[in-house]
Amino acid sequence: MKLTEQTWTDIAACETDLAVLPVGSTEQHGPHAPLGTDTLTATAVAEAGVDKYDGTAVLGPTVPVGVAAEHRQFPGTLWVSEDTFREYVRETIQSLTTHGWDRVVLVNGHGGNVDALRELCGTVVRESEAYAVPFTWFDADIYGDIEVDIRMGHGGPVETSVVQYTDPDLVREERIERAGKESTAGWGEWQSGVNLAYDSAEFTENGVVGDPREGGAAAGEQLLDSAATALAELLDAVERRDTTRPRRRD
Repeated sequence: MKLTEQTWTDIAACETDLAVLPVGSTEQHGPHAPLGTDTLTATAVAEAGVDKYDGTAVLGPTVPVGVAAEHRQFPGTLWVSEDTFREYVRETIQSLTTHGWDRVVLVNGHGGNVDALRELCGTVVRESEAYAVPFTWFDADIYGDIEVDIRMGHGGPVETSVVQYTDPDLVREERIERAGKESTAGWGEWQSGVNLAYDSAEFTENGVVGDPREGGAAAGEQLLDSAATALAELLDAVERRDTTRPRRRD
């Protein structure tokens, strides 16, 4: 049930305590994929996962701006600080809780949000009556049934493939060949287990990590289906979870 498509009287009759909140980002994804890639993919996974879930969940609107200062040298990228991001998402969860949806799964589509989401969900659980957990779709175990061997990068084959399937008109297909040729293989500049780079512009000219030529719409369909299945299983686990807080041990 999409929250934004309901009236308040319709949503008041919804008997569930489970909500799904997609969280994305607006940032560069190379010369071929749209700035809204992370928001588009998080939304698509959230919608597909709720559809697959054998139960009822309220689907909230997608948060479109995240922690993305690492891409700030590329025009069009938007970002907020981690403090602002955590507070905004936490207060959004709080508003969901006010209406009785006190089990919240955050469907995340951006790597830069991962640490902040885990931290704020821990704070929500420890300091309120709500239960919240983040689900970063591309970090889930979703690659085993994909016909091509692709892994997550940035603007690479995984993200590009999903957008090619869900929003093909937004992918500049004529630029994928060059994007692949100019892509880098890894994220950052590593020495002694330390990433020396803070910004993507330090190690990539075109903003692409991983070769987007390796995927395609068919792979995107498989990835989306696999991610939706994983999310549906998580929603079931969250719905069944005993959220009673452990007592302090004396």
